Amino acid sequence: MRASIKRPPTPDAEDEDQDREPTLPEIINIKLIESGEKERLKELLRERLIECGWKDEMKSLCRSFTRKKGRSNVTVDDLVHLITPKGRAAVPDSVKAELLQRIRSFLQSAAL
Repeated sequence: MRASIKRPPTPDAEDEDQDREPTLPEIINIKLIESGEKERLKELLRERLIECGWKDEMKSLCRSFTRKKGRSNVTVDDLVHLITPKGRAAVPDSVKAELLQRIRSFLQSAAL
C-alpha cells in the first residue's frame, strides 16, 4: 500500500502507548462527554455570547476586515488569525465566571 504524499501515515494502534493512564484533564473531558454536560455547556456558551452581542461583534470584525482586504483576497485562515485573539479577549467576564461555576459544580457532583 502506498503512503499518502500529503500527510504521514496514521500510526498503528500497537505503536501507541496503551499502558498510559489518562491525565486529569482527559478524565474530566471524558466525564463531561459521557454525561452530556459538555454539550449543555457549549449550548449555554452560545446563548450567552449571542445575548451579550459577542457574536455580532465578531461578525462585524470579519465583515470590516473582508471589505478592507477585498472579498477575493481573504482566506478563512486570515479570519481565524484575526478573530481568535480578539474573540477570546472579548468574552465577558460574567460569561466566563458562569461557565466556570457550572464546571466546578459538575466536578463536585461527579466527585472528581
